[in-house]
Amino acid sequence: MTSAILSALCVLTKPIGGKLIFSEALIAALQTNQALLEERLQGEKGLYEVRRLREEVRAGVPWICTDTEDVTWSFVQECLLLLLSLARNLTLQLELFNQAPSPAMSRLRTPEMAPPLPPDVLSVAQQKTLGAALQFVVSLGLCPYLALGVGVPLGRRSAFGKLVEGLVCHDVAPVPERRLLTTTAVLLELSVLSSLATMVYTRHLGDVMAALCQLGYRPEKGTTKEEKISKEERKNCREALQKLLGKVYQPIVIKELLILQGGPGTSGGNRSPLSQAPPWLRRLCGQLLSERLMQPNGVQSVMRAILEGGAGGESDWRKCDGVARILAACPQQSLSSDSYYSQVCPQILELLHFRDKLTAQQFQRVATRAALTMVQDCPMFALQYLLTPLFSSLLRCGQMTVEEWELTRCVEDVFKICVVGNSPSAPLLKALGEVVPVLFDLYCFTKKNASHLRAPCQEILLWYFGNSELSVALSTLQQLCAMDGGAGGVASGFHFTPGSDGGAQLNPSETISDEDDALYEKVSGEQWRVECLAQLLAEMKDSDLPGDFFLELLQALTCWAAEEEEEEEQEVDTSAMTLLQLEQHLLGKVTGRGQKLALLQVLAVMCEGLPHTLLLRKPTQVVEFIVAMLQRACVGLDQVRAAASPVETQTLSMGMGLVATLLSGPSPLSAEDYSSMSRLLPPLEEISQRHPEVVIQELASDLRAAIATHGAYQPDNVTRATQYQSPKMDNNVSGDSLGPAGVSEPSSGTHSRAFSDCMLGACDPEVPTRAVALRTLTRAIQNGDREALQNQEKVLMLFLENLEHEDTFVYLSAIQGLAVLSDVFPERILLRLQEEYQNVPSSQKERSLETRLKVGEVLMRASRAMGDLAPHHGRPLIGVFLRGTRDEDRSVRASCLSNLGELCQRLNYALGPWAEELSTCLTALIKTEKEAEVRRAAVHVIALLLRGLSDKATEVLSDVLLDLYRALKWVVRSDTDDVTVLHAQLALEDLDDVMRRFIFPVQKLEKKIVVLP
Repeated sequence: MTSAILSALCVLTKPIGGKLIFSEALIAALQTNQALLEERLQGEKGLYEVRRLREEVRAGVPWICTDTEDVTWSFVQECLLLLLSLARNLTLQLELFNQAPSPAMSRLRTPEMAPPLPPDVLSVAQQKTLGAALQFVVSLGLCPYLALGVGVPLGRRSAFGKLVEGLVCHDVAPVPERRLLTTTAVLLELSVLSSLATMVYTRHLGDVMAALCQLGYRPEKGTTKEEKISKEERKNCREALQKLLGKVYQPIVIKELLILQGGPGTSGGNRSPLSQAPPWLRRLCGQLLSERLMQPNGVQSVMRAILEGGAGGESDWRKCDGVARILAACPQQSLSSDSYYSQVCPQILELLHFRDKLTAQQFQRVATRAALTMVQDCPMFALQYLLTPLFSSLLRCGQMTVEEWELTRCVEDVFKICVVGNSPSAPLLKALGEVVPVLFDLYCFTKKNASHLRAPCQEILLWYFGNSELSVALSTLQQLCAMDGGAGGVASGFHFTPGSDGGAQLNPSETISDEDDALYEKVSGEQWRVECLAQLLAEMKDSDLPGDFFLELLQALTCWAAEEEEEEEQEVDTSAMTLLQLEQHLLGKVTGRGQKLALLQVLAVMCEGLPHTLLLRKPTQVVEFIVAMLQRACVGLDQVRAAASPVETQTLSMGMGLVATLLSGPSPLSAEDYSSMSRLLPPLEEISQRHPEVVIQELASDLRAAIATHGAYQPDNVTRATQYQSPKMDNNVSGDSLGPAGVSEPSSGTHSRAFSDCMLGACDPEVPTRAVALRTLTRAIQNGDREALQNQEKVLMLFLENLEHEDTFVYLSAIQGLAVLSDVFPERILLRLQEEYQNVPSSQKERSLETRLKVGEVLMRASRAMGDLAPHHGRPLIGVFLRGTRDEDRSVRASCLSNLGELCQRLNYALGPWAEELSTCLTALIKTEKEAEVRRAAVHVIALLLRGLSDKATEVLSDVLLDLYRALKWVVRSDTDDVTVLHAQLALEDLDDVMRRFIFPVQKLEKKIVVLP
């Protein structure tokens, strides 16, 4: 039955031979096909059922017009009757198909058989016939009756469309509005079946929507009584349109609505591809588009409608920006701006979470641009519905636990909006500033662990500080350093922990009962925050913020000194205070002390970790630095002891030396430079009048005169001050360690006196003085100082004695000095160090153990510095280290093995005679040693041997290579320590590389050319 109906449709839509050019030929073809169909329906027995069903359909529809004079409408009626017959036949067959199958059919089915096809599945040829019939129906029975500006005219679609427009007769029965209603109703009835709906909506959705819009919403003014349709019919058309828009794929609906909305028309001589739609249709499409946008996933539907099919080119970026502007603007059809943004903003944030590469790229750009446009144009709604949800996970870090996925998504979204979007605005920076403390805490955590959140956190912080106002950035930096009394960030009782996917999560922290441990955790945490802040500032290589922050700290330090002086002058009478007032007074002093300690801590870390080229990038910053130094010196003039102290004198000397250097530099100063240096005049005047030393008074007065005259008056002592006050930092440090003479008279002492002072300083009870003296002696030996080399025995004794010092700064300086000394005099010093390493007085067992380990460190550094002389000087050390592997203390055994590995990897072929003994020792330690630390060191020695010898391992270790391999395999199979097993696996990988290169050498395609004499 289905095939018969489709064959009848094929007869009706069969093209006539020849090319249709004139409208008369097309009319004749339509009439001929109608007559041929009627003839076949009457004459062929196979089409009897088709004729019967068609007559039933004809009898049941009210729109048949038998006396019409329009050939095209008569043809359309025949097509509609056959299409309705097809739909009813398929509906009946589907009902029978969906009933329970007969028992006979069930017995014939096997598991391997494919399920039977439903009866509404059409073949390719049948779909082609059905598509042709639908095209005739739409072209002849729907499009010609659309009002001007409704839909795309047929004339703009094809040349055949232009031909069809002139064939339709509008002035004969039935009226055009009835024809349009009839065709639309039949198409909607066909679309009840899914197979037919696919054919209708994939090709003619826009035309059906245009017809429903005209029938349901077109104003009735200007239409005759015959053309009008009833209110019930208009209502049905509106309901049908809403139903149609709800069940079709939304991006397609939105695309068709945009087409129906029309173009701008003809303006400036340029004709738009879309005709201008009437006002009622534009308003209707705008309302329908707004409804699509505000429904769930409406934003995504709008984007897919506009962006689908793009390849990511320049046009796609323009489309993305256009969509972003549409989303950011509240439509006029919306009930209120509040309801619009409350529904759209969450959908915009969801666009940031797509994983498909092309889709994510387009969606994220739209989301970023839309969010930034909203923040600029509607900051109030953006803060409530966009920024607050965006930062919600970071904001909750101050109150409750946060899961890893929430924190990761939040950081990534903030990175996309702020850093990738890169459109700073005051509302965005203010909202981001509220979570900067938490973000900085997270950044500090990621610096301790391997986390993928480190880079985005760092980029967000750099973006914030780079785009914020200077005052806000400086205030935020002070807050992060806890200089304002509280660092903010994560609430107390919570801390970040590593997540399972490489991120971080916020969990409650364990309570520390021991007060000392709690204090240590707090102090170490604050120190780590300051170090992370310094590393963050070090990344701002093209910014003036690090220098401005450094100068701000120096200014605060100067104010602190002035406050200290005022507090000493004003004694507070605590006897008249109540207990509450006394408590508040004491708490205020403690808080102030804590902030001052934080200030000193930040200054120390910045001076140590940041280069001067970053702290003082501009000449104005250098001048600000000098101003801060001189002002601090002026504050200390009121205190006699402070003014006469070496530290204050050296600080003042350095500041005035910098001023002299600026004035006597090779490049002339400009008027702007002298204008900025005018700020130095008041402190220089105060120093020239109040400083107790006459020399400094005169120098300050001359510098002031040179600045005031813009360099016209420049006495000789300014140039001398440049040479005098600009020594290298090493000389300044050593001068401070030698006492006041090194400050006040740096050039008067003889070389012998300076060396004697260094020797005395190495015995000074003050740790800084002793450490600086040791480092000065080390540099003297490195530079080949004659007096230091002559007194090598005394210097050696000083270094050995300072090895027993408890302070790290001191004994590390001694270790460095002994390493340098052994490099200059290897034979004598190494022999003495070997004796110190082996001969231990039993009365000082604990102290001697630490000393032996320190001497072992010296020997290791000496081994590294031997270079090509290692085979000559290193042989005695091998015996010393091998004997040390039998020491009763595990630390000494591990130290000896570590030193042995460092030495053996540099011996090359000289290791051959020791290979057997070395293999025996290492194998025995690996299999019999109880301490895991020693076993790790033994395996590590094998790894260092293989790495140091590389391709020479097969020659040097040829007799013991198999034993070493078996020992490593034994460790992998039997050892219980995971670290030892890991070292063994790494060593086996190195051995595998060596053997592969030995068995399969690299083939070099070389051609040797010999020039004969």
